[in-house]
Amino acid sequence: MAENNTIDALKNVFSESILHHEINAGDQCVVFVSPSQNTEILSWLREEPTQSYDLLVDVTAVDFGEGLPLQVVYQLWSLKHKNSLRIKCELEIENLTIKTVTSIWKSADWLEREVYDLFGVEFIGHPDLRRILMPKTYDEGHPLRKDFPLRGRFSRAEQTRRALSQDYHDYYTEEMLEIGGEPAVSSPKYDTDKGNAS
Repeated sequence: MAENNTIDALKNVFSESILHHEINAGDQCVVFVSPSQNTEILSWLREEPTQSYDLLVDVTAVDFGEGLPLQVVYQLWSLKHKNSLRIKCELEIENLTIKTVTSIWKSADWLEREVYDLFGVEFIGHPDLRRILMPKTYDEGHPLRKDFPLRGRFSRAEQTRRALSQDYHDYYTEEMLEIGGEPAVSSPKYDTDKGNAS
């Protein structure tokens, strides 16, 4: 009932920006909203006392491939009302941009970076949008996209060559290096002529 009240309340406040809703896995309420209104809707869900979805559990994405829209998914939980809610925004593959929600939940910072890294979604206004899992020099694309080849875009030999020729600066920011210093163990150098590590 509480989740149905959320749907009704969203429709009353945001009308046409609430596209449709469904129930998944028996009890998970999923609401599809207009991507252009994501911050307004999510902020309202957090601040409205009758809703109080104050915990951002996750930000992720789903790519179905075949040119279908990519879904940005926000998993919410209300500590006060003990309700869960899933909000989805569908983005066209040609325009994977959406506003950041880091001003609503600070925890979105690294979650959005992961979606950017693995799916290629640009979060407009994010304070530090850069790769979080793949090295910053990784140029094969976004590994969780359906159009990403199963074995990567380069041959195994080329992938190995690139991996072994990377510098630790590719993995750490200057701030991290100032705090932790240079790594105690350096990576082996890759002999591109002989095709092996030394």
